Amino acid sequence: MSEIDAAALRERLVAPAGPYDALEVVASTASTNADLTAAATAGAADRTVLVADEQTAGRGRRGRGWVSPPGSGLYVSVLLRPAGVPADRLSWLTLLAGIALARLADSVGVEAVLKWPNDLLLGPGRGKGAGVLAEVVGDAVVLGTGLNVAPLPDGVQPAPGGLLPTSLADAGATVLDRTELAARLLLELADVERAWRDAGGDPHVTGLHEEYLTRCATIGSRVRVELTGRPPLVGTGAHLGIDGTLVVRTDDGAHHPVSAGDVVHVRSA
Repeated sequence: MSEIDAAALRERLVAPAGPYDALEVVASTASTNADLTAAATAGAADRTVLVADEQTAGRGRRGRGWVSPPGSGLYVSVLLRPAGVPADRLSWLTLLAGIALARLADSVGVEAVLKWPNDLLLGPGRGKGAGVLAEVVGDAVVLGTGLNVAPLPDGVQPAPGGLLPTSLADAGATVLDRTELAARLLLELADVERAWRDAGGDPHVTGLHEEYLTRCATIGSRVRVELTGRPPLVGTGAHLGIDGTLVVRTDDGAHHPVSAGDVVHVRSA
């Protein structure tokens, strides 16, 4: 698996040529999100990017770990300061990262769908190929993405809900160069985030709400949502709120907004 070329990424992505303020590539770190969270507290600029070849303590949602061995994936965090966007719409950043990942998969010839709120599912088998973690730090949001690129070794454990892991290579991607993949992902993310920010966080006027619905396999599927401290919610993924919440329609016809939880696709509705 090729090395990530920091100079090439900066030339393509950092102002004035590109949309980002700063970009650094490191060989190894505990967590790119943790590093940028500290940087956000210290006043780092809007649209600061950190890419790592390896994470030794990568983080997923709800405190889970994310396996991030060297040379096998793309581990990227972006610090954003979306001034003018209401706080109750910041959760859309996770969904925007999903759109960017799905567009990236399209560009390398891999079938991809999204599972609300943060999973990219690849190939006909819909294995988990990527996850997203967003963390609010004052007026900033640190948005982290972990994407499996190289073929996965035997014995990788299923994700929560029994999702089998996969990678771009395993799904037949036409491009596996991680420098090129990082550039494409970050350009797609900048495109969707800029449109969303300019619209004050309204995903409807930008068409991003519709695009997410089109790409999201959770909508229209029979789902079980595992909720902390409450019984699971079983129903059909019916809609997506303007704040990014999933609306689940239970069998009695009631609609339940869900802002956080582990979603399991039971079957198509």
